[in-house]
Formats: sequence, structure tokens, C-alpha cells
Amino acid sequence: MQVVITGASQGIGYAVAEVFAAEGHTLCIGSKTASRLKEATENLQKKYPAATIHSKQADLSKLTECEAFGNWCLCLGTPTILINNAGFFLPGNLLEEEQGVLETQIGANLYSAYYTSRAIIPAMIKAGRGHIFNICSIASLQAYPQGGSYSISKFALDGFSKNLRLELKDKGIKVTGVYPGATFTNSWAGSGVEPSRIMEAQDIAKMILAATQLSPQAVVEDIVMRPLLGDV
Repeated sequence: MQVVITGASQGIGYAVAEVFAAEGHTLCIGSKTASRLKEATENLQKKYPAATIHSKQADLSKLTECEAFGNWCLCLGTPTILINNAGFFLPGNLLEEEQGVLETQIGANLYSAYYTSRAIIPAMIKAGRGHIFNICSIASLQAYPQGGSYSISKFALDGFSKNLRLELKDKGIKVTGVYPGATFTNSWAGSGVEPSRIMEAQDIAKMILAATQLSPQAVVEDIVMRPLLGDV
């Protein structure tokens, strides 16, 4: 099984890569930062020798790089699973953000998934199978202080997921929106929040893996996860 994971060099993306590598699958992983991607690739291949790890550096906020990344994946085979995880968080309030923050967040958090999916989905349709996961956020479901343009971009990603599911359900392709709450990644480093207060990246990864193991006629439409004690 070929699994494509964007934003896979750290955090949730790397945790997802780990659970699929542990199953011995072929992974095509991408990241914007070449040095982190190289390290992640080497670590995964060393830890999970039964898996095959391919990697390509790409800034998926750019259409041309999404297309190049998608074509590279297709040259290695038809993906069975696509996990759109690329993106990042810029905190701020809408009326106080610097000019251009909205465009930056939409590019990183929405266009990356939109254009990468458009590059890969036609091959999935031809194969008559596939599963797409879009890593949204609790910020896709409700507004919160300092959410700003990040929340706007994640609301848009939620809309993309829902429309994509409607369009692909009769083509044998599943679409799952993933909505994690506070998860301990680099975004929380230095925040002062105890790691034990929030979720682990592996928690999200395990739920994604479980959703891929259902019968062809069943789909987990949404995965909503929060820390046990609630939002931070």
C-alpha cells in the first residue's frame, strides 16, 4: 500500500508516517524543510526496515510545487492513502494581524491540500479506490481567541473535506476530516503547557490508521479529538 503524507518531517505528520511505516507500507513523504525531511526519512527507514520510504522536499503552498510533488508520487505508483497534513499556525486576532497573514495561512493550510489532492485524485478514481485524510483542527469547528486567519483557513479546509467527500463517495474513495485539539508538537514548545495536559501526536496517528482498516463500504467521516480535560 502506498501512503502519501505531507508535512511529514515532524509533529502529527511524522507520527502518522511512523504508524504506517510500522505496518511495512511504502511511504511518499514531503516537507518544506529539506534538512528535517532528510532526518525524518533516515530515522523512519532505520527504525522500520520493512517499510520503503521515499521523500521529496516541496513548499506545498505553491501550485507548481503541489503539482510536481503529486506527479512524483504518481511516478512511484498509485497512492492508496493521501494524508494532507502540511500547514502551520500563526496566532493573532483578525484586526491586529499583519497584512498578508490571511494569504499565507490560506496558502499553507488550504491550497496545499486542494492542489495536492487535485494532482493525485484522478489516479485514485481510475483505480476505483483510495482514502484521503485532511488534517483540519478544532479551529475548523469553533472560533477562539488568537485564532485569526489560521481558524479561517481551517474552516475552509473543513468545507473542502465535506465537498470532496460528496464528490468522491460514488467513486470508491473515502474522505475523512481530522479535527485534533491541543496536541503536543513544536507549536506548543515553550508555551508553558505541560505535555501531560494535552494529547500526543501518536494519539491522532493511531486513529487515522484505525480508520483505514474498515470495510470498503464504511467510512469514518470525521475524527474529532480533544484532551481529556478539554480545550486549553
